Amino acid sequence: MGQTVTRTFDILEHTLKEYPRKDAIAGKKDGKWYTFSTQEYNQKSYQFALGLMALGLGKGDKIATVTNNCPEWCIADMGMAMAGVVHVPIYPTIGEDEYQYILKHAEVKMLIVGDAKLYKKLLPLAEQLELKHLYSFEAVEEAKNYQEIMDLGEADRSALEEKLEERKASVVPDDVATLIYTSGTTGVPKGVMLTHENLVSNFVEHAKMHHLGKEHRVISFLPLCHVYERSVNYHFQYKGMGVYYVGSLAQIMSAIKEVKPHMFNSVPRLLEKVYDGFVAKGKELSGIKKSLYFWALDLTQHFEYNKKYGPLLRMKIKIADKLIYSKWREALGGNIIYIVSGGAALQPQIARVLGMAGMWNLEGYGLTETSPVIAVNNPAQNEMKIGTVGPVLENVKVKIAPDGEILCKGPSVMKGYYKAPDLTAEVIDEEGWFHTGDIGILEEGKFLKITDRKKEIFKLSGGKYIAPQMIENKLKSSTLIEQVMVIGANEKFASALISPNFTLLHDWAAEHKLHYENNKELIQLPEVIDKIQKEVGKINKTMGSHEQINRIRLVCEEWTPASGELSPTLKLRRNIVAEKYRNLIDDIYSVGK
Repeated sequence: MGQTVTRTFDILEHTLKEYPRKDAIAGKKDGKWYTFSTQEYNQKSYQFALGLMALGLGKGDKIATVTNNCPEWCIADMGMAMAGVVHVPIYPTIGEDEYQYILKHAEVKMLIVGDAKLYKKLLPLAEQLELKHLYSFEAVEEAKNYQEIMDLGEADRSALEEKLEERKASVVPDDVATLIYTSGTTGVPKGVMLTHENLVSNFVEHAKMHHLGKEHRVISFLPLCHVYERSVNYHFQYKGMGVYYVGSLAQIMSAIKEVKPHMFNSVPRLLEKVYDGFVAKGKELSGIKKSLYFWALDLTQHFEYNKKYGPLLRMKIKIADKLIYSKWREALGGNIIYIVSGGAALQPQIARVLGMAGMWNLEGYGLTETSPVIAVNNPAQNEMKIGTVGPVLENVKVKIAPDGEILCKGPSVMKGYYKAPDLTAEVIDEEGWFHTGDIGILEEGKFLKITDRKKEIFKLSGGKYIAPQMIENKLKSSTLIEQVMVIGANEKFASALISPNFTLLHDWAAEHKLHYENNKELIQLPEVIDKIQKEVGKINKTMGSHEQINRIRLVCEEWTPASGELSPTLKLRRNIVAEKYRNLIDDIYSVGK
């Protein structure tokens, strides 16, 4: 592969040589897509780096960005890397205290925000912290635009060019490229120091898992400030694919229809919504059409990667594909070959439904601290297994500790937590093994399967262990259950707090002519409690007796990152949920059983 890439910004020269294209990166403005060619992407990133030099930013200085996904983020990211500046990307959805902590802790010298709303939100904080440089990616009346940084660089190009070349040459693979603060589910955020080598060694390796390249397009909508989307983004660019950035989750479906991507990254929650959409479509039908639809849906349970189907099943799949699966592909743009899934466990039935329709699901696993990919299902090697996160990457070593914890070692393990050697020492042992905090097994000695988070496993009073995540994923396979938290540490039995899927529940209640004023009344109706109890009952049958959910309580709120019950990556914040529903939990366990 032509140019050897050892630092993130080497991607630019590599693609310029190997895979130039008109739409290297693209965004949407006023309802229209706009693109940057490989050449423009390269030039603008260079100008941005010159501008940072003109503003006096030195190697190792920190710049924070707070924005939704846009191609300009990439230009700024590459420009920072060239100038040896450390990029601190921050979620646009966190609270003021967290922003203050990160900007202060990282000693940020410049802040670039996405739009007017974020500018307004962060201006008082920037003033309070006496931040000299505050810019915006979009045009905001009273704000300095990021374009001004490039103009400064261009105006002073002759004086700065040589200095920038020296600076670029001084950036070595072991230099810190980015500081990513993990919001974590407890305590203050930790700044994960990732070097160029951490990032590059990881994306070059997982870029080998498929054959797609310069003929293909992708969309990017998961937050770029999260290492998962960012790493796979570098991988897309490194392979010469055109990347179309989607600024908000609400625009995903329209972007899929317009861009017709061949691949994208997702999280299970969004794929569950796609699956629920397929089911809902079938329910709208009637008669023979409806029976055919659900026959085709049921057929997907036979899907396995690399499985040889018998002639009868092959014929059935062919018919189902013509009538039903082709429409599912069409709904996702018609070109999807792969969907990457990470961040949490994906229900196997969803992988089977998408897989049978020819949209293979590449489920993977990793952490911010491991840049991030540790393992991922790999079609290039024909190493795929539903229900697992695939084989471990070739340049990463994994071993399972005696207590079941997954330990990992390799070039993608972080340099450490910023200004926190004590915390670093807690997770990286003397032999260099990073302790993930996840419990897992290697199936067939090859496929990694995550069974739970070490610190979330709890014991019932009888001494039996409960792995809540596994049970929660099973419960969420019911379309009526949107979110759920399994509880019962030191109690006699396990119970669950359930936030229902209110959209579907409203439809169900209307069908059954139930009357209620609001969600609070709805969840108190005996028919509703009984219906969800039945759903839980079905799932209980698939579990060991001590894992079964004995009591449930419904809540009338939806759990979201904005309301605090979920982290920005949609993980359950157990402490916050437990605190919020303390009365309900006390009520469950106050009655002897």
